[in-house]
Amino acid sequence: MIKLSKLADYAVVILAAMSESQGVRLSAGVLAETTKLPEPTVAKVLKLLAKEEVIQSIRGVNGGYVLEHAPQDIKITAVIAAMDGPIAIASCVDEAEGCCDREEHCSVKGKWTPVNAAIRNALDGVTLADMVN
Repeated sequence: MIKLSKLADYAVVILAAMSESQGVRLSAGVLAETTKLPEPTVAKVLKLLAKEEVIQSIRGVNGGYVLEHAPQDIKITAVIAAMDGPIAIASCVDEAEGCCDREEHCSVKGKWTPVNAAIRNALDGVTLADMVN
């Protein structure tokens, strides 16, 4: 089964809540209350999204987080990658070396690359706006 991490799922939930208040600075506490997710989890997700520049972090007394891109401009691939790293269906995609202790005997090493590309392309076609609407 291919399954997103809980953090990636939570990130979409948090971004959906942020899209309802686009351009407004929101704190982790406010977003935790809105989404009914635990505040430490929301804070972690926000930091990861800000690090990858999916959202903007504003420091200071009146700080918070802002959705600086329109929902239609935020690709779900960017959200997943911010939470989980690069999207890869298997560790040996893109001819990676040292990915597995069986690789020298593996007949399908690197063959997952087109499958991985198809999944990435499909996810690239989905935006936050698609998830919210």
